[in-house]
Amino acid sequence: MKILTARQMLEVDRITIEQLGVASLTLMENAGQSVFRVIEEKFPALERERVVVLCGKGNNGGDGFVVSRLLQDKMPQNPPRVILLASPDALKGDSRANYERLLETGCEPVIAKDSKEWEAAKSRLSDCTLLIDAILGTGLDGPVSGFLLDVIRDLNQNFARLPAVAVDMPSGMPSDTGEALGESLSARYTVTFTAPKWSHIFPPNCERMGELTVAPIGTPPSVYEDDSSIFLSLLGKDDLAWVGAKRKPDSHKGTYGHALIVAGSRGKSGAAALAGMAALRAGAGLVTVATASCAWTAVAAASPALMTEPLAETDHGTISLGSFEDGRFEDIARGKSAIALGPGLSTHPLTIAFVRRMMKKFRAIPLVIDADGLNAFDGATELLLGEGRKLILTPHPGEMARLTGLSTKQVQANRVEIAREFAQQRKAILVLKGYRTLIATPDGRVFVNPTGNPGMATAGTGDVLTGIIAGLLAQHPDIAVEKVVSAAVYWHGSAGDVAAASKGEVPLIATDLLDAMPEALKSAGTTLGDGGAA
Repeated sequence: MKILTARQMLEVDRITIEQLGVASLTLMENAGQSVFRVIEEKFPALERERVVVLCGKGNNGGDGFVVSRLLQDKMPQNPPRVILLASPDALKGDSRANYERLLETGCEPVIAKDSKEWEAAKSRLSDCTLLIDAILGTGLDGPVSGFLLDVIRDLNQNFARLPAVAVDMPSGMPSDTGEALGESLSARYTVTFTAPKWSHIFPPNCERMGELTVAPIGTPPSVYEDDSSIFLSLLGKDDLAWVGAKRKPDSHKGTYGHALIVAGSRGKSGAAALAGMAALRAGAGLVTVATASCAWTAVAAASPALMTEPLAETDHGTISLGSFEDGRFEDIARGKSAIALGPGLSTHPLTIAFVRRMMKKFRAIPLVIDADGLNAFDGATELLLGEGRKLILTPHPGEMARLTGLSTKQVQANRVEIAREFAQQRKAILVLKGYRTLIATPDGRVFVNPTGNPGMATAGTGDVLTGIIAGLLAQHPDIAVEKVVSAAVYWHGSAGDVAAASKGEVPLIATDLLDAMPEALKSAGTTLGDGGAA
């Protein structure tokens, strides 16, 4: 699902009205009906609620008038109280038309044009149990000020207890950024139309949206989904559902690829084991973990389903460049479908040399680089080039800072722009981990993952993601890399959500994600296969 800016949304509406012939009044009616349906769903005893609808003078207020009329029809014995925060003379176009339709029902909005009139009008909120916010929508591009700021501030300070349903956007919220530009309302539910906007998705603004509903109102999705200039998209269950397609009855382990995990060192065998087990859980037919000799037995003991290979090591118990000297590592890598490199490797100079040799040597096999695999390119980012190969990089913000020469704070403040630019420059798929993990592609597209939770901020969860990506790449060599990586990221976060639902966020550990992966796949609407011959 594409994520739009306010300007892009205006253009989509223009095309819908001028080229597709859908009347703007119809779009407003559909928007109001969408909000009303959400209100009915979330407040099943609606007739007993004491509803106040706050309307501004623009199209957002027009949507609010439609909602008010539908509420009036639904509950004539307990009608909504409507407050217009402007003079009726200021209403124009569709908003004016719907105001007049509301008057025809017998509903008489209270007019509050300034702070003095608001002081008198707000007494209607004294016994209110449900607030509908239709003051300001997506047109705001700076801090709200003046009279409407006084209203928003008053609502935040004195009526914060009220559950609010925001029409399109909580009032005061800018649409094109996750950053707060001033004071805004906080909603229990937000209903937006056609497609989400940037502030619906990105923190901290998204945290004030409550539960978000994206409602179609008459624009065919092709109008915006096929627009290549709209580069930002939100992942959903459909991006994972294809992974669980039923397998053919004559499948065998060779059908689903062989993933190689190159990871681990003395004291960090767990990272290698987690990545290997995640690749197996992701459905790879075979998984081999190649690790430092001192970590070999610990990795092998983690699961009998893993194959393991010991590699030459440094005197610090890390994988050494010597693993290449006798051709042994080339033998291990031969015939593999995907390679994941990095978890728990360390940054010993000879290990860094090993990583860089791998980057140079194995161009024909999809390569996922994570953790210390990425740290091996600190100061040598020019070596990370994905042109002519399938290269996936999975940094957390600190690793991204080292790769770009920026501070972590700078990375976090400009995640979309930095991830997009880096992926385009390095011709690689970039997975920038964190709250709302991003998947950026070499052609400039960026996908946003909505799954996951703070309980995943614990050791080893990144290793699980690396393994899931490698496991899916091994199975699906003919599917676009960004589609495979997007599915892996969504699955990883969903597994974290399933685990947190049963165990809580605080006790969650990385192995809980492995256990939750089957349920997370099922919840995406998939059908798990019957398996096949070993």
